[in-house]
Formats: sequence, structure tokens, C-alpha cells
Amino acid sequence: MSDIPWQDRAQRMAQGIRRRVLEHVIRAGSGYLSQACSSAEILATLYTHILNLGPSQGPLIPPPFPGVPSADNHHHINGGIYNGPKAPHLDRFILSPTHYALSLYAALIEAGRMAPEGLAQFNEDGSSLEMIGGEHSPGLEVTGGSFGQALGQAAGIAWARKRRGDSGKVWMFMSDGEFQEGMTWESFLVIKHHQVDNLNIYVDVNGQQVDGRMDQVMNIEPFQSKLEAFGAKVFQVDGHDVEALAGAATIEHPGQPLVIMACTNPMRGIPPLEPRYPNLHFIRFKSEAERETYRAYLNTLEA
Repeated sequence: MSDIPWQDRAQRMAQGIRRRVLEHVIRAGSGYLSQACSSAEILATLYTHILNLGPSQGPLIPPPFPGVPSADNHHHINGGIYNGPKAPHLDRFILSPTHYALSLYAALIEAGRMAPEGLAQFNEDGSSLEMIGGEHSPGLEVTGGSFGQALGQAAGIAWARKRRGDSGKVWMFMSDGEFQEGMTWESFLVIKHHQVDNLNIYVDVNGQQVDGRMDQVMNIEPFQSKLEAFGAKVFQVDGHDVEALAGAATIEHPGQPLVIMACTNPMRGIPPLEPRYPNLHFIRFKSEAERETYRAYLNTLEA
């Protein structure tokens, strides 16, 4: 596998993420599918080329939810262990929009950090593989809670690491819908004030939110100019171009956070979604015939 160029490995992983999420949605009859379409290359580029992580410390098949942390509960597991140890020289990864959890679980499987059998637990009672991931879910270090909440947590982690002198960076995945939240912009004010420049953020700019197209629900344009006005170093790329995604990560940004606006298509790679546009946030099949349409398309994809 090491002889395969990282670009090829990333593209294979992106295809694998979409295929695994599509398989699950067909089996369950519903799910967050468009998020896998738009985020697959971003997650694949992170896990194959950008993130400097140690080996996973989590069991290949995640254990059941062990309960919330407390003085009497010593069995609580933080999902960040699937991204390796929290060593000073290693990176940390924070997923902010936790309804992307299924896509992240698929990425962990493709990266060899979780067993495929683990996905069978998804959204089952007592499972840690929640539909809306929490801090105990594989690959998630913090609970995103209300949209935009995880950015403040990531900023705090990055600021603490900078003050401590850690060489490892904090990488974060956000969705553009989170920029309709005031909490997000408040966090950027704090990030700029403290010059948190070891924080790097990929934003899935797919133009979608729960009620449809963002520009019709609440427009955030001019998006890039607003980010720059709030103190970020901003670079815009094609979110399905793995080389462009990786290249943007090398931009110097002293005294500023780096925000990579990854412009994506929420139907990328799964054409049966197109008749549903622009209502793509959560897929629930309207009939068995519709499910069969998706299953027929799945059968055309390479395993």
C-alpha cells in the first residue's frame, strides 16, 4: 500500500466513504448521505496525507456506550483515541458538524482505524456509534452540541497547545451551515485576539443546510471576505480535488487561523440524489422503488 501514491489512496478512500455510507442508508432506509458526497475527499485527504496521527488506541469494534464521565465511572471512553494518543508532537482532529458522524466512521474504517463490522452498531440503542456523534463516538474528541459549539472547544485546545509549546497542530472540519450561527463568529474574534495560528479549518462549502439552499434560507455571502475581516487567512479550493486540498494546507499563516473553503457538490458521486435537490440534508426513502434505484446504483460501484 505504501507504494501507491497518496493521491490514489485518497481517491480510493473517498470512493469507499461514499460507498459505505450509501450501503448503510439503503439498509436503514434513511440517513445523512449528501454529507458523504460533499465531504469524502476532504476527510480522505486529511486521513491519508495531512493529519500527523499516532496509531489508533481504540478497539477495532467499538464497545457499547459506557456512560458519561464521572467520579464513579472509570470506563468512559473518549472517541479521540481512534485518532491516536494526545502527544505534544502529534496533531489533533476535531469534527464540528456531528451529523457527519457516519461519514467519519466510514473514513475511520477506510483508514484501518475501525473494523467494518463496527458500523453495524450505528444508531443502535446502547451503541457509541451515534447518528449525531458525541465525545464517546469513534473519531470524535468533543461533543459538537449546538451548531458552532465545537469551534470554541477546538480554539481552546489549540490555544492551550500553543502556550504549552506543542509542535502538533489542531485540524478541524466544519460545515458552511455553521456560519449562520453567531457563536461561530464570536469564536473567530477570540481566535484572532489570541493569535491562535496552530488551528487549521476545512469548511465543507456545499451550500446546503437543513431547510435547503443556504442562499435561500439565510445568505452568508460574501463568505470569504467576512472570514478575512474576522482575522482568518482564507484560501478557496475545489473540495473534490485532493491535490488542491492538500496544497492549501501548506499555506503559512502566522498570527492567524487558516480556513480552507472547500467548495463541494452535495450530490457528488451519487447521481440518484439529483431529483431531490435542493432538499438533501437527510434522506428518507419515499418508496421501495426509490430504494431500489439507489441499490441499483450501488451495484455499479467498485468495492
